[in-house]
Amino acid sequence: MDLGGIRFQDINGKNVDLGALKGKVIFLNFWATWCPPCRAEMPSINKLYTQFKDDKNVVFIFADADGDLEKSVKFMANRKYQMPVFKVTSSVPDQIFSGALPTTVIFDKQGRLSFRHEGIANYADKKIVDFLNKLIVSD
Repeated sequence: MDLGGIRFQDINGKNVDLGALKGKVIFLNFWATWCPPCRAEMPSINKLYTQFKDDKNVVFIFADADGDLEKSVKFMANRKYQMPVFKVTSSVPDQIFSGALPTTVIFDKQGRLSFRHEGIANYADKKIVDFLNKLIVSD
């Protein structure tokens, strides 16, 4: 799957194209402020993000399915979450996101889909941490 052309934008107008992130592990989460399962998994995702945020080999993208960045940034700030929020600015293939919230996908450094999960999960789990570490050290 070619990730080029799948684009996101943050609140400051900075654009990110997944194709330009080749060589990095990508953790991509689709969520919404009104989604109870999304809200329930946020503490574990925040813990995972905090653990990996300084690793230059990993990129985290939290895509607000509604595209309301002001609302999502305020949501994160009110809960003391540090995750960077984006809105989707291109079409996204169904293999990545088909509309179910939350959906989390992880791509390896070659841009291959390595993990996809619809619904709530505990992303602070050791298995996920180990999986990310394994992707980081692999070429």
